[in-house]
Amino acid sequence: MLLLIVMKEREISDMKILILGASYGSLLSTKLLMAGHDVTLICRSKSADLINREGTEVRIKLRDEDTHRAFRSHDLAGTLDAVTPADARPEDYDMIGLAMQEPQYSEPQVKGLMRRIAASRRPCLSIMNMPPLPFLRRIDALAEAPLDMCYDDVSVWADFEPGLMSLCSPDPQAFRPPEDGTNVLHVGLPTNFKAAAFADPQHNSMLRQLEADISGVTVDGKDVPVKLRVYDSLFVPMAKWSMLLTGNYQCVQRDGIRPIRDAVHGDIDASAEMYAWVDTLARALGADA
Repeated sequence: MLLLIVMKEREISDMKILILGASYGSLLSTKLLMAGHDVTLICRSKSADLINREGTEVRIKLRDEDTHRAFRSHDLAGTLDAVTPADARPEDYDMIGLAMQEPQYSEPQVKGLMRRIAASRRPCLSIMNMPPLPFLRRIDALAEAPLDMCYDDVSVWADFEPGLMSLCSPDPQAFRPPEDGTNVLHVGLPTNFKAAAFADPQHNSMLRQLEADISGVTVDGKDVPVKLRVYDSLFVPMAKWSMLLTGNYQCVQRDGIRPIRDAVHGDIDASAEMYAWVDTLARALGADA
């Protein structure tokens, strides 16, 4: 199906973004590609070969439409490629996206890449559920808190400057359909990425330019869900912590996994108490009501 994708004119040049993680990362990459920016995805060699051969496909439902549309990277304005961690050169990019699950950064090749990213001093935008340690260090109440045991390998984060790390609230929900290839992602809940600002105004200018470019894209005259929104508050990415801990965390059982609905409604009073506790914790750390 032929799509009419329109971008608003802008004054600065296209950016190059390196994103670690080709699953959830392909959603952010698709939004950047639609806005005319170039993206490299970091993934395993088999997935990299598939993406370089066939591109990615991300399925998003537009407002007031009954079915999902398939957005294929080959049809978009920006250029996409994929490489393994060993082949990545972070110094060649304007910004880094972190879209892997936290334990994956402990893998030796990925850990080596993380060292190179830290040395490059490129701004890093995380869309991880688990906040990177350097970001948490930006919060005064957590600057010296004993958090090392929360990470699979805390040394991964040792070389990162806190001010170069931002975090998005992981609002959009998406999954890889089991019947499709690893280059396909289905977006079930097309909400926005809500990002905290960086410490450096120049990096924030880049982030807000990406925000504007993504917002300016239309398809067949229609708005496209899943925006990037930038906020000054460091606590905006915590907006979904109550939901994640009340729902997702309770899904994990000793003998397996249960649906979120069962986890929440199995003991609704306990769920309400957990939700309120996480909300209270965020406020105690400095978040506004």
